[in-house]
Amino acid sequence: MIKVAVVGVNNIGKLHCLYYKENQEVEFIAVCDLNKDLANTVANDYNVKAYTDISEMLQKEDIDVVSIATGGKENGSHHYEPAMIAIENGKDVLVEKPLSNNIEEAREMVAFARLKGVRLACNLNHRFVPTAYRAKEWIEKGELGTLLFLNMRLTIGNPNESSPWIHLRALHPHSIDVIRYFGGNIRRVQAFMTKAPGRTVWSTASINLEFESGAVGHLTGSYDMDNRHPIEYCEVAGTKGRFTIEDVYDKVTYYPHNNTELKVVRNSVLSGVNGFNETFKNRLDTFIDEVKNAAPPEQITGNGAEALCAQEVIEAAILSQKENGSVINVQSMAE
Repeated sequence: MIKVAVVGVNNIGKLHCLYYKENQEVEFIAVCDLNKDLANTVANDYNVKAYTDISEMLQKEDIDVVSIATGGKENGSHHYEPAMIAIENGKDVLVEKPLSNNIEEAREMVAFARLKGVRLACNLNHRFVPTAYRAKEWIEKGELGTLLFLNMRLTIGNPNESSPWIHLRALHPHSIDVIRYFGGNIRRVQAFMTKAPGRTVWSTASINLEFESGAVGHLTGSYDMDNRHPIEYCEVAGTKGRFTIEDVYDKVTYYPHNNTELKVVRNSVLSGVNGFNETFKNRLDTFIDEVKNAAPPEQITGNGAEALCAQEVIEAAILSQKENGSVINVQSMAE
């Protein structure tokens, strides 16, 4: 059994608790939150120990995996400290996205986990779905041929005005990760952003992408949409065909060149995701399975290094916007 503790038990943290409790390979040990009342309430719900100090928890409890679902500025400023403490104590760690809203902290987390030889993963749950798995198979089997372009759209309604870059740093670790999952490393970006009427943050973005493979792409992102719209769309095209994924997990369609016979695979056929929240279950279950099977840290799916690559793209896009749409080399951001 893999012994797990969850740090940060507000809305997203409660989902972590739920799906760890359901996993037959997990012994759910404890929760930790600075809000003592919240920690006690969630601990009572799951019959586990409650703590307000992660160091005390790690000293008193036998824990294998620490799942960090704290929030903070741009949904990421409270991740660094508990993650570094857990890594220092030799624990495998899964962190909500982004690893940190501060790119230097994110780099430190990845480097420290590598130094300590522990597994560091990120909750990039949008690609942990059967539709993405099937699409990835098509790419790996050569059914798309050489990739030519990748288009991505991720939009939600979010009125949060906490910082100028919250839309980029809080939301787009997901979209960049999905597009990297299919297209590989991104070499250069160019970004243009706008503020919807009445907004003070850059709430809608258009980002051009160039991949190391030579493929090109585009990301449209927005915090200005009505939540009744499908939140996500992905299109990947190559010399032999293209596919589209609709609304994260709903349906994947393959359009072969010179052939009118499509491949359409709906989630109900694939089975496995009954709603968006269950993408969390798929992601957490995958990490637990990899820990159980002693996967090397660098082979963890959705690992810290992959999450950092997505954040490097985001920071390059922010720099591009600051520099009036300049083309930014992503690799240079990591030097």
